[in-house]
Amino acid sequence: MPSSRSPGLLAIYPHITSRDRLLLQLLDDHQVLTTDQIHRMLFHARRTCQIRLGELAALGLLDRFRFHRAGGGSHPWHWTLGHQGHRFQAAAHRRPEPTLRATRQTVHRLSANPHLHHLLTANEFFVRLTAHARHHPGTRLDRWWSERATTKQFRTITADGHGLWSSGEVTVGFFLEADTGTEPLGRVVAKLDRYALLTRRGGPRYPVLFWLASEHREEHLHQHLDDDVPCATATHTADPAEAVWLPAGATIRVRLADLPSDHGQPVADNPNYDDGLFVA
Repeated sequence: MPSSRSPGLLAIYPHITSRDRLLLQLLDDHQVLTTDQIHRMLFHARRTCQIRLGELAALGLLDRFRFHRAGGGSHPWHWTLGHQGHRFQAAAHRRPEPTLRATRQTVHRLSANPHLHHLLTANEFFVRLTAHARHHPGTRLDRWWSERATTKQFRTITADGHGLWSSGEVTVGFFLEADTGTEPLGRVVAKLDRYALLTRRGGPRYPVLFWLASEHREEHLHQHLDDDVPCATATHTADPAEAVWLPAGATIRVRLADLPSDHGQPVADNPNYDDGLFVA
């Protein structure tokens, strides 16, 4: 944690680059990212990434933690906002400035969160899309909403994330269900009722993407799916931008950009529209 003698926020401004600002915003939105995830999204050289993260931590903009690995060694560093990072983001978004105690509590609760692995898995999905777009001109991740943001905007659903993915002239929306294998499949499928309700209210009819830990679980999930809500499945080993998605009832895998997608109606509670116009 930064000491009481850490520099004031204004003194740090000359050291913050545009890439740093993007990283701070990503951590503000999505809470935690590993060194490897940050490297793939924002840096070319891993060593450059490691050095810069260390510099940002020394400025108090970032904080980090990691865990012991069974069999020896440690897991990768997990990065989150430090106290100065929380102050910077609070100023940028006109939020009340956090106290040092509040910042410490936030980091401690995050590091001890029993759902941390699930959070990192959901983030990894979007990290892969972001990394894919870096190396494939004409593709881009236009929207990455966390579980919290998705729930706030769509209200009736509790997806692990929501995104808009563009390839050429095609823009596909989707909802993510990042499955780590801990829930019974019946409970997983029951979540689809809320997506059906969202569509009936004029909201988007986006495919629900079940990102699964194994092919065995994927096979069993398909036995429970129907065509009431568009769904597709893939496993954690796949590049989610590629032809890895198996729609319910299909036998051929397709690209994310090839999945059916309907942005819904321009109704008041559909966040895709502003004054009747679609906004990414």
